[in-house]
Amino acid sequence: MSLHKFEAEIGGKNLIIETGKFAEQADGSCTVRYGDTVVLATAVMGQNVREGIDYFPLLVDYEERLYAAGKIKGSRFIKREGRPSDDAILCSRLVDRSIRPLFNQKTRNDVQVVLTVLSVDQENDSDIISLIAASCALSISNIPWNGPIAGIRIGRINNEWVINPTYQAREKSDLDLIVVGLDDKVSMIEATGHEIPEETFLEAIEFGQKHLKKVLKLIKEVQTKVGAEKITADKEEIDEEEKLLKQQLDNKVEQFVKNKLKEVLLIKDKLEKEEAITKLKDELDEKLKEDNKVTKEMREEGGKILEELLDKEARRLILEEEKRVDGRKLDEVRPIACEIGILPRTHGSALFNRGETQVLSIVTLGSPGEEQYLDTMEESGKKRYMHHYNFPGFSVGEVAPLKSVSRREIGHGALAEKAIEPLLPDKEQFPYTIRVVSEVLSSNGSTSMASTCGSSLALMDAGVPIKEPVAGIAMGLIWDEKSGKYKVLTDIQGIEDHGGDMDFKVAGTKNGISAIQLDVKIVGLTLDICKETLERAKKARLYILEKMNALIPEPKKEMSPYAPRIYTIKIEPDKIREVIGRGGETINKIIDESGGKDVTKIDIEEDGLVLITSHNAELAEKALTWIKNLVREVQIGEIYEGTVTQIMKDRNTGREIGALVEVIPGQEGMVHISQFSDQRINNVSDVVKVDQKIKVKVMGIDKERGRIELSVKALNPNRPATSEDFHPRPRKPRQDFRKRF
Repeated sequence: MSLHKFEAEIGGKNLIIETGKFAEQADGSCTVRYGDTVVLATAVMGQNVREGIDYFPLLVDYEERLYAAGKIKGSRFIKREGRPSDDAILCSRLVDRSIRPLFNQKTRNDVQVVLTVLSVDQENDSDIISLIAASCALSISNIPWNGPIAGIRIGRINNEWVINPTYQAREKSDLDLIVVGLDDKVSMIEATGHEIPEETFLEAIEFGQKHLKKVLKLIKEVQTKVGAEKITADKEEIDEEEKLLKQQLDNKVEQFVKNKLKEVLLIKDKLEKEEAITKLKDELDEKLKEDNKVTKEMREEGGKILEELLDKEARRLILEEEKRVDGRKLDEVRPIACEIGILPRTHGSALFNRGETQVLSIVTLGSPGEEQYLDTMEESGKKRYMHHYNFPGFSVGEVAPLKSVSRREIGHGALAEKAIEPLLPDKEQFPYTIRVVSEVLSSNGSTSMASTCGSSLALMDAGVPIKEPVAGIAMGLIWDEKSGKYKVLTDIQGIEDHGGDMDFKVAGTKNGISAIQLDVKIVGLTLDICKETLERAKKARLYILEKMNALIPEPKKEMSPYAPRIYTIKIEPDKIREVIGRGGETINKIIDESGGKDVTKIDIEEDGLVLITSHNAELAEKALTWIKNLVREVQIGEIYEGTVTQIMKDRNTGREIGALVEVIPGQEGMVHISQFSDQRINNVSDVVKVDQKIKVKVMGIDKERGRIELSVKALNPNRPATSEDFHPRPRKPRQDFRKRF
């Protein structure tokens, strides 16, 4: 295979695609470079049909390699990359959601796309590059796929659109949008924004669609030059007799259920509907048993035909009669009910119900030191807000083993996290680490958006001063390819998601959008469909927000009594070492004497901000006072009750000359023997002992020599000490009488 190189200028940088250099045994492979970020994509299709599955087996793996960033894993014992990070899983999902609709969903051959990041430049995100690489690898392979597609990232800085902004530029942008599509259609959207109006989002989508065409043109150029001829996935050959039997089976099933589908579908309650469908399947099975020519395998196939007919009837009802399976209007939101503060000991909680979807969201507040540490290929730092989403089997009435978190759970949790994060208070205003967990207790569609609503309510219940409450809604689509007729659905439920053509999730506040996620099952959406969907989603979002605001219009002023309190003090950065002490000795002593690590936590920022987190106000105040004293500057004239730490002696004579007194933690001064009393004292130890508490007054400070001069007798109201007691006038030298004469 010969080496080929293709490139085009995108957003001020060259996008370079190379083929024929790596992974020649894969069905399709290429590298894509943008800046100094390089991704290798490979695509392989299994030769055999997988038996016993009713879905298209596509697997997308995004492989982070720490060498790409010149890093070695931080663990002392494990240096090899382990399980994929959340970011890696989210990137895999992004690519999967983009390429999956363009496969024949009836294919049962395994297809795997592996994206290996070979180099990262810490400027250009590898997610878009991986998407382009996957599209190119599939396009030039012999794998049947109706691509290519292309993707682009759009930002907005100072009201100007930016193509593929760097990480640094994205921090300044109020919008982060990924648009994936073909020449005239949008097939995937992933976005977050700071309350962006719908019309602005639509402009961004249109701008992105316009500029991704250049990327699409480049991939098509590669495909034309080096692409292989597409093959047809293995299909089981069916002889004429089997074809006739299958046609007869189709007719039998259709005739049997013809007048029953509508009645079953229009049952409003989900469980009752499922029971009716199960009963209909059982009746169909009994009917088919009457025919001796119908085998067990054919009866099982009859059940699948019934499910397909149910989907077709549900679509027909919407397109032709504008009737939804639960009787709602096309733009109607299911009944909403919500509660807050339902768990007694958590820091914040909320229960959000929309139809038969029910989510319980719980907030936990922690110290700044409990932030999540990030050490991935492209990211190092801390994360103060986390949203975790759990979807157990019982939520859909199924038995499912409780294993490690799934990719779907990570993806849904990340979407709700994106929706809320732009509305969180700054760390300076609210320094807590925030974790929200959403437990899906019952599911009939759109649990991620229910989690967004529940999280917003729970945060306000916890007293987190979010800027605005956030709500989310999932929009659907029924589209007829032949006529081009379509209907947009508001607040889709499970059967409409499964049998529909679009899942368009939109979250935001009354002011604008904070997150979008779009998946389609068709080739893509026109801009007109996007516009109508955003307008309808806004109407639904405002309706949900109205219901939420009726329960709690703003965050609570007081936090839960079980939530920790954070007390702050700002110190000079050069004083940090005094608070920490040698080897952490000082700060550990403060923590130990303020209730221990389970009660009190102390975090110190580089700029000198000290944060004390504690469940006990008295112990927190003790730690705060301690730190204040550690960094406090002793002033002349101040009176302290200090502790005698040492009796000082003259090095030459061994005579006691004074006592060291710790006036505040870490700062000592000396009481000279002459400053204990107006009476002569022979030994300091006759007056004070080590560890004895005594009151002293600061009489002088020698900053250059680091000495604090203290006095006990200056506290005597009858005879206050003077500065001359510490700085007496120099004596005149004795006269040498021998020279006088």
